[in-house]
Amino acid sequence: MLRTTAAVTVAAALIAAPAQAALPKPAKYQNCAALNAVYKHGVAKAGAADKVSSGKPVTTFLVYPDTYAKNTHLDRDKDGVACEKK
Repeated sequence: MLRTTAAVTVAAALIAAPAQAALPKPAKYQNCAALNAVYKHGVAKAGAADKVSSGKPVTTFLVYPDTYAKNTHLDRDKDGVACEKK
């Protein structure tokens, strides 16, 4: 049982590693069009709750606290999510 758990843990780490390596470095963007070109649905700080409520499911934004911190000027409604798609 212990070997199986260790093998699963190693396999999961190997699968996750390429995705993490491909992430862009946190950067400051001039506007939402530029940010959304990299992060399609916007970025959020940890624990953010989007205020947008249109009756439709809210598109998924990504939690990138370092990128959010550099782009708080793009969070117009101050909900912890910058450049979210409605």
